Amino acid sequence: MASSRTLKQSIIAAGYIVFLSTIFFGVYDLFIRVAPTCSDGKQNQNEAGIDCGGICAMQCEPPLNAKDIITREAAFVFTGTNSYDVLAKIYNPNDIAGASQFSYTLALRDAAGTLLAKQSGTSFILPQETKYLFEFHLATPVRPTQATLEISQVSWERFRGYTERPRVMVVQQAYNRIQSGPGYGAATGLVVNESPYDFRSLLVKVVLRDASGKPLAINSTEMSTMPSKGQRDFRLVWPTIFPGEVKNVEMLVDADIYHSENFIKQSSSTTPF
Repeated sequence: MASSRTLKQSIIAAGYIVFLSTIFFGVYDLFIRVAPTCSDGKQNQNEAGIDCGGICAMQCEPPLNAKDIITREAAFVFTGTNSYDVLAKIYNPNDIAGASQFSYTLALRDAAGTLLAKQSGTSFILPQETKYLFEFHLATPVRPTQATLEISQVSWERFRGYTERPRVMVVQQAYNRIQSGPGYGAATGLVVNESPYDFRSLLVKVVLRDASGKPLAINSTEMSTMPSKGQRDFRLVWPTIFPGEVKNVEMLVDADIYHSENFIKQSSSTTPF
């Protein structure tokens, strides 16, 4: 009899649980649960993506399928006893895909490919952009024969404001040997910001080359607070002699539009994305 009574009580308790659960979920569905929408940041209903496709009016954007960043050059220059600067020239072949961040490693190697020294960093690149990566003062007692670049952890993003990419350039580019005073040589130029953006920081990179195009020396300088339509000159000095005769000067500017902290304000209603 006791076991029969226990079984009966268990059945009644289970029935109450089912009954109360039915009431709870019914009330939740009617009064508490938020119905899915095309702006809730979730892929629900019959959406093909997050808030796009299916029942939603907005069509889903096709996948980026970004092509790899191309390394056009990797080289090193002698800067003193057992010391070398390393550079790489890279190009993003994508029309609408940019990398808001990627990791890289520049390395010095001997003829057998053995690693002698390396330095890592992070950077960004815009669609169709050519830019330089620099690392300074890599130390090795063994003379290297090659430089290599490895790129990883690329964060691709669709560039939504391609027509408003930063228009920052260097004009009046020049290099001259220093005739008097400290230093061996100096590069000068005028940075012009024709973008509608006021930048908190710009990075100017300079490569000196000989008649054959071989890099002889590199240098860089950071400019702070560059307003829209503004311009500012700079001077970069190489303190010690380097081998070769400078016949060509390249100057490029890194303007980071991926990270909002680099903007002081925007001078128009345009947005970088």
